[in-house]
Amino acid sequence: MTFSKRIAGVLAILGAIVLSGCVGSGNAISISLGEAINLSQSNSFSKVAIDTGSGTMSMTVEAQTPIPITDSNGTAATASNGSVLTANIDSLNMADLKSLGFVFPVNTSTNAAASNLTSLLIYLGIPALFILMFIFFARRQAAGGDVAGFGRSGAKLLSPDRPKVTFADVAGVEEAKQDLQEVVEFLKDRAKFQAIGATIPKGVLLVGPPGTGKTLLARALAGEAGVPFFSISGSEFVELFVGVGAARVRSLFSEAKKMAPCIIFIDELDAVGRQRAGNIPGSHEEREQTLNQILVEMDGFDPNIGVIVLAATNRVDVLDQALLRPGRFDRRVTLDRPDTNGRIAILKIHSKGKALAKDVDLELIVKQTHGFSGADLAELMNEAAILAVRRNKKIIGMEELADSIDRVLAGPERKSLAIRPRDKELTAYHEAGHALVARNLPNIDPVLKISIVARGSMGGYTRFLEEDRYFITESQFRSTLATFMAGHAAEQMIFNEVSTGPHGDIKQATDIARKMITEYSMSDKLGFRTYGQTTVQGYLGIGPPETKDYSEDTARQIDDEVRVILENAHDTARKILSENRPRLDHLAGILLTKETLEGPELEKAFTEPITEKPAANPADSTGPTGQSQS
Repeated sequence: MTFSKRIAGVLAILGAIVLSGCVGSGNAISISLGEAINLSQSNSFSKVAIDTGSGTMSMTVEAQTPIPITDSNGTAATASNGSVLTANIDSLNMADLKSLGFVFPVNTSTNAAASNLTSLLIYLGIPALFILMFIFFARRQAAGGDVAGFGRSGAKLLSPDRPKVTFADVAGVEEAKQDLQEVVEFLKDRAKFQAIGATIPKGVLLVGPPGTGKTLLARALAGEAGVPFFSISGSEFVELFVGVGAARVRSLFSEAKKMAPCIIFIDELDAVGRQRAGNIPGSHEEREQTLNQILVEMDGFDPNIGVIVLAATNRVDVLDQALLRPGRFDRRVTLDRPDTNGRIAILKIHSKGKALAKDVDLELIVKQTHGFSGADLAELMNEAAILAVRRNKKIIGMEELADSIDRVLAGPERKSLAIRPRDKELTAYHEAGHALVARNLPNIDPVLKISIVARGSMGGYTRFLEEDRYFITESQFRSTLATFMAGHAAEQMIFNEVSTGPHGDIKQATDIARKMITEYSMSDKLGFRTYGQTTVQGYLGIGPPETKDYSEDTARQIDDEVRVILENAHDTARKILSENRPRLDHLAGILLTKETLEGPELEKAFTEPITEKPAANPADSTGPTGQSQS
């Protein structure tokens, strides 16, 4: 019998119980207390029942012929032998009714206790019964049953006839594809590996930042292998009731063994595979039982021959070490953000089916997308297509691609935002300061674009043509810090005050300066060591972001060193801006007119002779500033 049928049967029984309590009172005639007293004095009742709990009295008529009565509404009626009449007695008892002249027959009862018990059963018994039923079914399921499908895994089995994703649809992760290609070959030809004594890893863990293609790579593996592919999220194992997650794990592996060779893919493994807390109060017993069952299934007494577990996570640091040991997840495949070649390959894949203009240069676009993940690049191409449609174009041009990069990085344009002239002027000098300092410093990437058009939460931005770097030198850090501090220095020099605009620049600069001291040992004063270590504590990975392993005196020295580095960067920026004040005014003036500078126009603004006189000092104007900048 299914769970739904059982519930329907129980509800039918409960309905019958409730209705049975109403039988006998549904056809009763309500009369006034005075009418009841008159009828009792003529010995018209064979039975009287008083319910003091509800304040009513029920009377059964005994008469040879129908008795004329008047109901509580004043309507004339008749009562025959066996008819039931009711009257409202409020809080009166038998003694009170006798004093009013009511004559009780021999068969008289007071059922207040029974009535209260019935009401209690109706109002409390039914909810309690539902709770007991739910606990019963949960216990049955936890013991290995499958009531209502609680213990079923819920994994999706990919249909063989659905459109397939293959390794050809994945780019920028060539080494990861090579690692997974061996899994495909094993599933297709196990004998070749067994002949030489090789065994394929039981588990493959895909590790990488969000958007780097872990799930896409898993789908590609399913398409290449051509074997049954079970897909489930780690959060789907976790349930409120203890034992449910473990039962789902058993169900999943049981189904997989029947269809071996096959692949089980668990997305977001950290949702269920976090470190166990041991005896720490507040540990999640259900999550731990589920994890224990996964550990047993992956490397227990009963080997899963032909079942390969593929999992993905971006929080490998919080996973239980028992999951990561050889024999469970034997192979770790790391996916990182793609380099230049990888981004070109990814853009070519996502540009398929899109009408691109002949002048579109994907290599130039790639140089502007440093740090983009595969998901970011997919969004970039889609945003460019949407912009082309919005502009009533039939092809996607470089303009749409460039705008979509800004949209992904900073958000949509906010041209309708009402900005005061003074705030707009402040933004122009702020961004011109960034660009001019970067132009005059070594080790800084070329300035690609300057804009004072608000995007997202930024009032303006300066974008650079960044290169892929794997190492950063101290001189590069110091040049970067001076560029960050240039917006603040420009505002201070031109307006004799600063706004809230540079807060984002100062925060980034402070983070870099602190890392230079505490992580990269770029301080002669503090020597060659690191200060503080990042830790993840507790079952849920909740804990202090950093553990101090140094004294308070050292902490003061670190603060002093960070302040010195930032002050030097600010001084460098201010010196460059002072020496190039006419160029700063020139850049700001052009930005106020055109709002955006890039390409040849930007290069011309940096190099063309300045013939006009510098603009009047904007500090002469008055009024507070508050527009947030980059």
